[in-house]
Amino acid sequence: MEKVYPECQRCNTGVLVPLSDYGREGSSIMYKAWVCTNPECGFNIRIDNGEISRGREIKESLK
Repeated sequence: MEKVYPECQRCNTGVLVPLSDYGREGSSIMYKAWVCTNPECGFNIRIDNGEISRGREIKESLK
């Protein structure tokens, strides 16, 4: 089955792909963020401590 991701409503060029992460105690957090695949767009939406935020600058982790 092929996965279909939603089109980015900001740039209409990229698609939004889900990103997962790990919580403080090591538990998996599925779909913590959705990020546009168009690097020029940079749209993102994420959940941090139960709050939804969008548009924050995306940086590469040094970990």
